[in-house]
Amino acid sequence: MVCVVEDEFGTVQDPLTGKALKVRRFTMTNCHQLSVAVITRGATVTSIKFPDKRGQIDDVCLGFDDVQGYVSNRKSYMGAILGRVANRISNGKFEMACSEVCVSKNLSNKHQLHGGFVGLDSVVWEVCKVRSNGLDLTHCNPSGHEGYPGELTVIVSFTLDDCNSFRICIEAESTDCTPVNISNNIHFNLAGHAAGKESLYEHSVLIKADKVVDTDNDQIPTGMLMPVKNTPYDVRKFTNLGKTIKKFRNCPITGFDKNFCVDVRPGNPETIAKIVHPYSGRWLEVITNQPTVVFYTANNLPNMDATEYPVIGKDGAIYEKHGAFSFQTQQYPDAMNHKTFPDVILKPCDKYYHEVIFKFGACKNCLKK
Repeated sequence: MVCVVEDEFGTVQDPLTGKALKVRRFTMTNCHQLSVAVITRGATVTSIKFPDKRGQIDDVCLGFDDVQGYVSNRKSYMGAILGRVANRISNGKFEMACSEVCVSKNLSNKHQLHGGFVGLDSVVWEVCKVRSNGLDLTHCNPSGHEGYPGELTVIVSFTLDDCNSFRICIEAESTDCTPVNISNNIHFNLAGHAAGKESLYEHSVLIKADKVVDTDNDQIPTGMLMPVKNTPYDVRKFTNLGKTIKKFRNCPITGFDKNFCVDVRPGNPETIAKIVHPYSGRWLEVITNQPTVVFYTANNLPNMDATEYPVIGKDGAIYEKHGAFSFQTQQYPDAMNHKTFPDVILKPCDKYYHEVIFKFGACKNCLKK
């Protein structure tokens, strides 16, 4: 049986109204000692605790002790909901209904990233329902915000069950045609949030994708899909991260940060990926109805080998480059600017629906398919 406990997580200034608002935290715990905490600022997952194969409970989700930690480290988007449009929008513009739409350019003053200067990650969401096994948060994003047409109403449901499945369901409706591609950015390390890059290198990953979205040096899609065969992105069988990340050493992006084309059929969530940490026995499966997933190995966290200052996280933990991974399930990136990519324009008569399930476990032999 799942229980849900609420407490306060501090106060923050709402970026849309300027008002000081209390941030609420909800912690879901099941009968197997798996717990997940979510705060209303950014609909952010702040903690995921569960036992390893020896019964040792660790927090496997990177984050901060208070809400100011998330505000100060906003550019990491750690644990937050991303959007209206996750990923990049080339040159901050696109055509829709034969007209050019210009959105804000928060990435190098050239492109848009994750919804702009004030995305869904930065606002304080309202609690619309507390369930016996989770909660629903909602946010009404005004028309014209960051350049997007239409008032967008988003509901995110977080639920946990006794089968160790943590489910995020995102629904959205708009008053006008507008692009929508919402994602989440939980930073995981199955060895523990403070375990660092050496433990990340011990993980092995499997992603069911034959192709990735090809990108340029700004990580903007070229419109082409690249076969993974004979590339470091071929992780169709369990592949050790440490050995594979070394192959990116002389590349512009020194780690994983690509959209893997899993091409799940609409309305039919499927298992698309699994990652394991053999030493703790912990494993994580990803189940979704989205056609792509960004697998990201925290390449943008500070590089301590280059004497950059680390990010200080929960309990004084040091967070650095390659110290975590994330699975950002989503639509094809920058789809509005590529006619060959599936359409991401949400019409007033339609509803956006995104489902992702993170299923956790621990066992002695966790490298089985």
